[in-house]
Amino acid sequence: MKTVIVVGNGMVGYKFCEKFVAKETSEDYKLIVFGDEPRPAYDRVHLSEFFENQDAKALEMAPAAWYAENGIELMVNERVADINREEKTITTAKNRDFSYDYLVLATGSSAFVPPIKGVEKKGVFVYRTIEDLEGMLSYAAALKAKNPNAKAAVLGGGLLGLEAGKAVMDMGLEPHIVEFAPKLMPRQLDSRSSQVLQLKLESIGLHIHLSKATNQILGDDAIVGMEFGEDDVLDVEMLIISAGIRPRDELGKSSGLKMGVRGGIVVDHKMQTSDENIYAIGEIALYNQMIYGLVAPGYEMATVAVDQITGKTDNIMAPEIDMSTKLKLIGVDVASFGEPFMPAAKGHSIIFENKTQHLYKRINVSLDGKRLLGGILVGDASDYSMLHQIYLNSMPIPSDPSQLILPAGDGGASFGSAMDLPDTAVVCSCEAVTKGQVCCSVKDDGNETVKAVAKTTKATTGCGGCKPMVTDLVNETLKSLGKVVKERICEHFDYSRQELYDIVKMKNIQDYDELLDTHGKGNGCETCKPLAASLFASIFNETANKQDTIQDTNDRYLANIQRNGTYSVVPRVAGGEISPKQMIAMGRIAQKYDLYTKITGGQRIDMFGAKLHELPLIWEELIAEGFETGQAYGKSLRTVKSCVGSTWCRYGMDESVSFAIEIENRYKGIRSPHKFKGGVSGCIRECAEARGKDFGFIAVEGGWNIYIGGNGGATPKHALLLAEKVDKETAIKYVDRFLMYYIQTAQPLMRTAAWLDKLEGGIDYVKDVVINDCLGIVDQLDKEMQHLVDTYKCEWKEAVENPEIRAKYTHFVNSTAADENIEFVSLREQKMPAPWA
Repeated sequence: MKTVIVVGNGMVGYKFCEKFVAKETSEDYKLIVFGDEPRPAYDRVHLSEFFENQDAKALEMAPAAWYAENGIELMVNERVADINREEKTITTAKNRDFSYDYLVLATGSSAFVPPIKGVEKKGVFVYRTIEDLEGMLSYAAALKAKNPNAKAAVLGGGLLGLEAGKAVMDMGLEPHIVEFAPKLMPRQLDSRSSQVLQLKLESIGLHIHLSKATNQILGDDAIVGMEFGEDDVLDVEMLIISAGIRPRDELGKSSGLKMGVRGGIVVDHKMQTSDENIYAIGEIALYNQMIYGLVAPGYEMATVAVDQITGKTDNIMAPEIDMSTKLKLIGVDVASFGEPFMPAAKGHSIIFENKTQHLYKRINVSLDGKRLLGGILVGDASDYSMLHQIYLNSMPIPSDPSQLILPAGDGGASFGSAMDLPDTAVVCSCEAVTKGQVCCSVKDDGNETVKAVAKTTKATTGCGGCKPMVTDLVNETLKSLGKVVKERICEHFDYSRQELYDIVKMKNIQDYDELLDTHGKGNGCETCKPLAASLFASIFNETANKQDTIQDTNDRYLANIQRNGTYSVVPRVAGGEISPKQMIAMGRIAQKYDLYTKITGGQRIDMFGAKLHELPLIWEELIAEGFETGQAYGKSLRTVKSCVGSTWCRYGMDESVSFAIEIENRYKGIRSPHKFKGGVSGCIRECAEARGKDFGFIAVEGGWNIYIGGNGGATPKHALLLAEKVDKETAIKYVDRFLMYYIQTAQPLMRTAAWLDKLEGGIDYVKDVVINDCLGIVDQLDKEMQHLVDTYKCEWKEAVENPEIRAKYTHFVNSTAADENIEFVSLREQKMPAPWA
């Protein structure tokens, strides 16, 4: 039996083990793995998620038991200190010797710490391991105890630096990003896309400092600031260094392996070093004179090394490594593929930019306009998978390539189906899974779900970026086999949402237990219960008070729970119009209960910090002043935003405020698959941003233009034109029908924009349904909407007046005492939740 020793138990080292034990000949080898961290391999790509739950187990690639079950001897917390190539042995820091037949070096990299004066001070950290993160959390907690407004900086504005910026935000510190280059992510983004990313990050609270060279770190024992120049100082009490990586190649140097001039162990296309019995993979391997800091190339290196050791010597590394990548940085999509930067002599660049929505898309095409050479996406990378495949497979592109990146509705998204890809197209780069393997897994192996395909092929189990494409391939393959593809709600209901909607409506089922007994199985779950509650509300206008045990947390208590366990109170202010008397009343109530107040983006006032037992008391007073629930907690209408229109504005074409109030009062309380918002603009200057809403009206000469299917948020969409120059009554009628059709046919938690994108025929089909009545259902849609309008009830009025409902607003099941554990700190003459420890 031959012995293979793996030095390094990071993501690439683990992947080597996983690929190795999958080989039929693995039983002929003894596999020993050394890791110098105190735990098995974990996912560094999602390291920042540790700040959300502080659960190291959740990041594990596999538990320690997995290694034992697969006959792998795992040595954690033990560093390999020396290699004796002549004797083919390694020596650990514990002075233990082990012999090998093959040695695989997968020691990865360490954080590069620039030689800055004062870098050794307390409060200076690197961002690399779970232990690093635990140290940061402890230090940040001590800082906040002394100063709730403490600041922390991140040195480095690259991929890891921005992830570290999110970590600073998660720790409750004021975040600052310090970058030496004149732009963020200088290796991945061009100047314009970097500016768009900067605007987005600044809008969510990050402070960006570019073109800054740090001279020294200030402070005696601990950091108190960073000095960039004589009069250029940033006061911070904590610093996270994320200025790049350096390969941990010490073993290569000490054992005399061939090294790169700037570090890294030189390997060939077999991943062999200058010693034929030693392989190097991951971030210590210098392949093509380059270190690759992405997961996918590291996994491919691991696969090649496994094949070479086990005798499949025809598998070698590709001559060129694809460095395309898609990431979500602090909730912002960022992607680049192919050649993101391209000289004008080689091709043309086509750019779409919308700074107001923090969107930037650039594609580079060949001079003849026939091939896609690369691109950059910031803010919306939903088209990345298909664009990447077009590039990789040299697929034909439209005669007008701009259609590939223009927003939907403006001639965009012209790249067809994932089924158009060749079978050899790699759809999951992390695991090197092709389109053909996914389709064969469905056709030949009988795997009919994404979960089943993932289990057998490993597709989607890496970074997860390929999941939308894999889902499309699975569904389209099933359709090609003549099988019905439907979105089953969960294991308790073998129906789609639309099917269950029809069952509830046709059989007049108004109780969850009855629905489960007659058409489901088991005891239900947190997926199907809120969905059923939504159906009862959408069909019968049932309030959330009737069956509160099946509601989401927020609906159960008719308020959004905040991060310290308190709740928000948001009365409806239709159209944003509020009288002085109501403002005074709201101010008086907020002051009485010491609530933090803020004007929202939806033209109403949000009051934060209400304790559970206070909610009925606050709402009792608000209702007495003429307010009603604003349903900020529900999957329902939030607000209808309006400008002042012709009431005051000299440009106004029509009375937008009155129209907005009428519309908001019409649709208030209507439950739907997802929240929805509206807007009414009095002229084409669009001050109410009606084209960024689920439905919107814009006054024009001759009537109103109607737009549907827009939204802001993480994936912004411009609304599409449904009808133009119609009178107010017709406009309302069309939107009534659109909303009812959406409520009846959308999947759970699907916004109108996503629903419209998925709907076969898109906007033209919706026009046929709601205007031309191609399905013959408009009379029924009109009737159902009017029923919802006519049966509206204020949920909070119902809760306040019903002693049984009101009784549930207690912190403890056996006591009416208040929760005294809730803590606040001061914030600009108001209050905010005390930061988490």
